[in-house]
Amino acid sequence: MEWLKKWDRGQTLVEKWIISWSIIGMTVVLLANVIARSFLGNSLTYAEEVGQFFLILVTFVGLSYCARNGRHLKMTAFVEMLPFRFRKYLVIFTTFSTSGLLFFLTYYGVRYTWFLYDVERVTPALRFPLYLIMLFVPLGLFFGAVQYAYEGYLNIRYANRMIDGTLAIFPEEKEGN
Repeated sequence: MEWLKKWDRGQTLVEKWIISWSIIGMTVVLLANVIARSFLGNSLTYAEEVGQFFLILVTFVGLSYCARNGRHLKMTAFVEMLPFRFRKYLVIFTTFSTSGLLFFLTYYGVRYTWFLYDVERVTPALRFPLYLIMLFVPLGLFFGAVQYAYEGYLNIRYANRMIDGTLAIFPEEKEGN
């Protein structure tokens, strides 16, 4: 199980790196576009396209990262009023259902990415193969599904604790707020 923990730590570092540099890259490109449009009178033809690429990266790589850290969107007002036992069952059901849905969407993401590869679809401005960008959609969905399944497993294994995010079980590894 130690190798899985090392893999998870490595994946976390890669996800943080991708998310951070994607946000920086998006900011730089879109700011350069604003400056070019304001002072030169012309927009950069590729700026919107690159911004969309970075947004896809942040969204789908961030899915796994947020699930691991318990930072995903939660509507808990009603759930928190339930007794612990029912809340626990609901959390287990929700995490496994979410995992199943994400695995299902991963399958369709792979099919769509493969379709883009087959038809040799490229982006309009940069003529970049679109499947290389869309490859991050099924990857992000897959790793998000794994994180939710692991969270469900941890909630079953630690029956007396409510686990929110897979790092919740190892608080010494959790990042600061």
